[in-house]
Amino acid sequence: MNYEQALAYIHGTLKFGSKLGLENIRNLLEYMDNPHKKLRYIHVAGTNGKGSTTAMIASILKQAGYRVGTFISPYIERFTERIRINDEDIPQQRLADITTNVRSIVQKMVEKGYTHPTEFEIVAAIAFQYFYEEKCDYVVLEVGLGGRFDATNVIDTSLVSVITSISMDHMDVLGDTIEKIAFEKSGIIKEKGLVVVYPNQHPDALQVIRRVAEERNAEVTEVDYSDIHIISAETDETIFNFKNHYGLKIHLLGKHQVLNAATAITAIELIKKKYNIRISEKDIKAGLRAARWPGRFEIIGRSPLFVIDGAHNESGVDVLEECLDQYFPGKNITLIAGMLRDKEYSKCIKKIAPKASLFIATCPLSERAAKAEEIGNIAKKYCNRVIIKEDFHEAVKAGLELTKEDDVVCCFGSLYLIGAVRKIFTEVSK
Repeated sequence: MNYEQALAYIHGTLKFGSKLGLENIRNLLEYMDNPHKKLRYIHVAGTNGKGSTTAMIASILKQAGYRVGTFISPYIERFTERIRINDEDIPQQRLADITTNVRSIVQKMVEKGYTHPTEFEIVAAIAFQYFYEEKCDYVVLEVGLGGRFDATNVIDTSLVSVITSISMDHMDVLGDTIEKIAFEKSGIIKEKGLVVVYPNQHPDALQVIRRVAEERNAEVTEVDYSDIHIISAETDETIFNFKNHYGLKIHLLGKHQVLNAATAITAIELIKKKYNIRISEKDIKAGLRAARWPGRFEIIGRSPLFVIDGAHNESGVDVLEECLDQYFPGKNITLIAGMLRDKEYSKCIKKIAPKASLFIATCPLSERAAKAEEIGNIAKKYCNRVIIKEDFHEAVKAGLELTKEDDVVCCFGSLYLIGAVRKIFTEVSK
């Protein structure tokens, strides 16, 4: 199997849907001789901020000299971004080789009457096998959806469970209240484990996390917002202090990224102390400074400034609005929006459309995409100037042509959309 064939096989398993539960992935990994049982994990769940926090934890461990695997979902530009070691994607042929092996195991399982694994379960199994073969010291594992029944929760133990910001998203699967969603996320908490919780967590979510942790005799550390002091925030870097860590620098923009960084540092401090892991202050500083997470309030173009952001739920849009106010006060903003129909897009657009001097409605590359016309019609209630461009290439072109050089274009609403838009800019700059 070559890389293209491997991807076709993986994506072809989408027809098996997404099944919450761990039986499938356990059976598959059992047939693969349980590679996941031979690794050490930092497990990260949450509604927003999972990826950024994962990237920062992995970057600090890498700076300390360790071989660090990261498993994330979804990807921005390349499928191989989902499985990385020390910032390097899994090689395409290596992915193909492991996929070939997994496919033959799946065929044997199905012949014996087992349920066919889902796409996410197959990708997770490929990742576990790769990290095991490559002898990773640590793996930072980002939950795909929820936590309790997510395929990543097949792991029996973790060094620490990290729970980032919790808000309303995926309500059709996880539940329609903050408490229900928090319960699903808290599913990653292990018996007698360590738990780190993002600062300023929703009180209802916090109550659930504490209860689940108590039931499992786990130790909860809640990051204290009052320990965080932002010194300066520019469009190239943010400088802040956290507890006894002074002059920390991150290139990820927005106050929320400082909170994610504080969460990452707290997780690192806990595992350093409990497991006697060698990590210096210098490693923490260098790791944070080196951490990158594409597509999160990322400036990808100048003149006019072109920003992409993965905001696709209400809390994400709140943070995006905060960032636009903070970094671009007094600027005219052109918004390019494309969202999936299973998201609460009308609420998101109602929140942010009044900020736009021009609103361009478009369509992400996904079968689940909401029609550009639907997005545009909602935006017309809150913005005087709305254009509908079904093709995102046309939307980007219009945004650049109709925005003055010293103003700002911001594209948001779906990782499918911003990934495709980012690719346009990276290919042009090559």
